[in-house]
Amino acid sequence: MEKVLFIVVAVLAVASALNILLQRNPLYSALSLIGTLASLSALYVTLHAQFLAAIQIVVYAGAIMVLFIFVIMLLNEPKDQPQIEKQKWLRYLAIPFAGLLIAEMFYVIRSVKPLALPVIPAQGAEHAVGTVSSIGTALFTDYLLPFEVTSVLILMAVVGAMVLARREGD
Repeated sequence: MEKVLFIVVAVLAVASALNILLQRNPLYSALSLIGTLASLSALYVTLHAQFLAAIQIVVYAGAIMVLFIFVIMLLNEPKDQPQIEKQKWLRYLAIPFAGLLIAEMFYVIRSVKPLALPVIPAQGAEHAVGTVSSIGTALFTDYLLPFEVTSVLILMAVVGAMVLARREGD
């Protein structure tokens, strides 16, 4: 029974993911992405990782998708309005600032020393995959840099969306 449920939910996840690509309306694509994320949460439940399933719903299907839909609504402009580019000289600053950002990233990566954390011996179900302890340990040791890079990318996306959504006279 568990295998059948896993297969049904996996097919639903793949169908929702394909629907993301096939939709012409970005709002419908975002709603299909919510269906995909909910299906992934159900897959986590079938794999006995209940904490990951709850976080998948709360963080991704909840908070991140609200942000995506908010940005889609901000950027959904009528097609009949002409685009006026203000401050054309700012585009020439993008390449030097991108180079500066990349140089800063390499400097930080090379200068940060690995943090030595105490090793906790695995004791039964406490350190199984998907528990709060194992996720916290992995997140703040092995995956700290990708976690922080992702948060910076999301912040940049929000700022970019707000800049693009700013209208004349606001």
